[in-house]
Amino acid sequence: MTSIFFWIMFNLFVLLMLALDLGVFHRRAHAVKFREALGWSVMWILLAATFALVVYFWHGRTPALEFVTGYVIELSLSVDNLFVFLLIFRYFKVPGIHQHKVLFWGILGALMMRGIFIIAGVGLIQRFHWIVYLFGALLVYSGIKLMFQEETEIHPEKNPVLRLFRKFMPVTKDYEGNKFFVRRAGLYATPLLIVLVVVETTDLLFAVDSIPAILAITLNAFIVYTSNVFAILGLRSMYFALAGMMEVFHYLHYGLSVVLIFVGAKMLLSHYYSIPTEWALLTVGGVLGISVLASVLHPRKAIAHHRN
Repeated sequence: MTSIFFWIMFNLFVLLMLALDLGVFHRRAHAVKFREALGWSVMWILLAATFALVVYFWHGRTPALEFVTGYVIELSLSVDNLFVFLLIFRYFKVPGIHQHKVLFWGILGALMMRGIFIIAGVGLIQRFHWIVYLFGALLVYSGIKLMFQEETEIHPEKNPVLRLFRKFMPVTKDYEGNKFFVRRAGLYATPLLIVLVVVETTDLLFAVDSIPAILAITLNAFIVYTSNVFAILGLRSMYFALAGMMEVFHYLHYGLSVVLIFVGAKMLLSHYYSIPTEWALLTVGGVLGISVLASVLHPRKAIAHHRN
């Protein structure tokens, strides 16, 4: 499973899919409609399911369950993070026609960052087992914090990376089509690049929760990486499919907080009791299903009050 051949083949597959996405299907910039986004979302879910079957027949039931559990956790955390992406685009008034490009390059950067995080995280846990307790405590803390977090606010002006960037690079006043850079009296960045910087740094913060959460399920770096990649690759299409209805799932963040607390507790108890992967998957799926069902059955009247 950890052979360099499989790592190379999987990453070549990812690069091929990204090249088809940007170079063929989205060669001409356009606002992604619900039907198109839904089709891509279903395709990525089916690809992930197919990969899970390959793992099942290749390496058995346990690794396949670990992949599915990791995929569900990462995908569910990503759905909640879509609220933040929506707020970022609204804050910067990004035209719908350019949002796909920002998410494409943002997710490409996220894949590279998370690959580094996963390899480092697995290596640290295998070398220093006590880090498991640190990660577990971090997840429990994040879950409790998320449970009592009523609103998500975006303050790009407080982003230290963005503030540093603006000190060294002049920025144009308005968007310049779908360009990240333009030449004036020198090289200028456009507001679209500023949005990309905010998305990238925000995803970096997301990884602090999501990577330890999957490491609570398995330390198989290939399984952790592939489940992460499949979830992230489907994130763009899911954003456009759910953009108009994300605020409907107003109980989702409670479900996610319980999931984070659960996987954090799983890490903290790992030395004394190992929760079977099957039970972990059922727990995560059940909690998320209940939170989504509760959101549908009990819609909030003043949706604007939630994560405005």
